[in-house]
Amino acid sequence: MIIVPVKEGETVDRALKKLKRKFEKTGVVRELRARQKFTKPSIIRREQLIKARYVQKLRSEEQD
Repeated sequence: MIIVPVKEGETVDRALKKLKRKFEKTGVVRELRARQKFTKPSIIRREQLIKARYVQKLRSEEQD
């Protein structure tokens, strides 16, 4: 359970913003969406490799 401490005089909008940020950091929504459908392990691995190549390409271009 995610708990958001609200300080005295803090607005509800501010507290909601903190809650959303914590939710994103924990990855609850991402995991929930991933569990809604089954993805074969080979496809997960392939997507990870594609992402790794993409990130490596960006970093190599940044160094040049």
